[in-house]
Amino acid sequence: MSNQKVYLKSNVVPEPLFDNWYAWPHLISPATAAMNIVGRHLKIMNSYILAPYIHEAAVKNPKMLGGPFMDFSRNRVEDVKALKGNTLNKQKHMVAFAEAVTALNKMLASEGKGESLEPLYARVPDILKGYVELLYDVNNYPSFRFFEPLLYNSPFYNDAAQSIAFYLINQDDRPFVLSTPRLSDEDVLLINIPFASPAIDELFKMQRTPQTYNYIRAQFDLTTQQEEVFKTFFTEEAPPPYDPYTGTGARVRYFGHACILVETGGISILADPVISYGYDSEISRYTYTDLPDQIDYVVITHNHQDHILFETMLQLRHKVKNIIVPRNGNGSLQDPSVKLMLAAIGFQNVIELDEMESVKLPKCTITGIPFLGEHSDLAIRTKLCHHVKLDNFSFLFAADSCNIEPKLYEHVHRVIGDVDVLFLGMECDGAPLSWLYGPYLTEQLPKEKDQSRRLAGSNYERGIDLVNRFHPREVFVYAMGQEPWLNYIMSLKYTDESNPIIASNKLIHDCRQRGVTAERLFGEKEILYSEVGVHQHPDQILA
Repeated sequence: MSNQKVYLKSNVVPEPLFDNWYAWPHLISPATAAMNIVGRHLKIMNSYILAPYIHEAAVKNPKMLGGPFMDFSRNRVEDVKALKGNTLNKQKHMVAFAEAVTALNKMLASEGKGESLEPLYARVPDILKGYVELLYDVNNYPSFRFFEPLLYNSPFYNDAAQSIAFYLINQDDRPFVLSTPRLSDEDVLLINIPFASPAIDELFKMQRTPQTYNYIRAQFDLTTQQEEVFKTFFTEEAPPPYDPYTGTGARVRYFGHACILVETGGISILADPVISYGYDSEISRYTYTDLPDQIDYVVITHNHQDHILFETMLQLRHKVKNIIVPRNGNGSLQDPSVKLMLAAIGFQNVIELDEMESVKLPKCTITGIPFLGEHSDLAIRTKLCHHVKLDNFSFLFAADSCNIEPKLYEHVHRVIGDVDVLFLGMECDGAPLSWLYGPYLTEQLPKEKDQSRRLAGSNYERGIDLVNRFHPREVFVYAMGQEPWLNYIMSLKYTDESNPIIASNKLIHDCRQRGVTAERLFGEKEILYSEVGVHQHPDQILA
């Protein structure tokens, strides 16, 4: 095997970790990472140590899916105690940072009464001095912002906390990862490696381009015991060749959730990449082997873990030429910069796009469209829908935008006109504010207020308003989190009585009654578009 050229198997998982916890976007930005260590990780560990039997029971209860419960039996208490001790030791500067943020918020609330904030700089906690600007909004409410680029060049960004757990996967079922740390497992190869390491790119190039085992082995610092697991990741069997689109129109492929691949005029555009691995399954799906060898543009709609998934992004980094992300840079705690985050972990050519701003390609224009809601009424700019305009055809990818103010899209329609195809997320229940953003709140919201502020997309009324406004010929409901390979980050299980299913069924029915093609996407789908209409492959949606 040493000098034989081999391929990386299509079912090798690179699970990115931050201090043993699954790395999602808010564990990369230094400020949000610190707040999650204190407000999420330590809280969950303390809860498990006090009552492991409650966690053991909760993860077996479907009603508790996605809750703050470790997916461990009660016999891992000593392991979790050790992890907590290591966290308090290795991350003590991050714990101090989070405590300082809380203290700064309280000081500003108490002292910022409309007078100049200049005297308060002297009272900023030492650990934050020089990293924050104090300010008022126009209603004289005090706040602060971070100089976020400086945080990435400080001790608060430490890529030594990053590692990757590699293993083989053969089924869709995976435990929910955001509330359970990765502990030792004999079938998992845990490598301490920064996410920006070129060795990761060399490894995943081998999904399609073979290399000798000796070559790839030399990229990683492995013990003899680790190498025994590492060897199982490779095969001499070549993957099927990629079949590029060569037509004059466009080919659209749905990969699950909100992941769409558009190929047109020799250009490939991949939206919100979250992709399944290759293994035998009853549910047909596209996998990594169904992606082009080069992806010209990855388009990101917003900074949630089901739309920016590092587990996928790290596998694609070597083949991505450009990434388009929503513009940011305001330095607010709850809204870290995606551009800075991606640059820190090794991505180049990250393009920030603002609302109603366009990127013009040879045969295609991508325009950022305002994105409403789905962020619990927090001041978050890092969110965009996308209008993709071909010569005589257009798509609107509305993602999870919640159409809470129809007048906005009335104004947008005056600019972009009608669209041919609308993709719309309708996860209209959504988790409460605290589920994702709780660690950033200095005071706990009353339950009724927390429950009223949801991470929710459009319901029927809001969805059909977009249909009425943009007059699409086709409507596809997506981003519902129902593909089983998403359970580990989504933890959503709907029934026929669930609100998102009822709402999307009604929208699909009403569209069809009008003669508009409409479907709720699941599994995989391919559609071919030409200048004169739509040519749809049958039987590629699985009920």
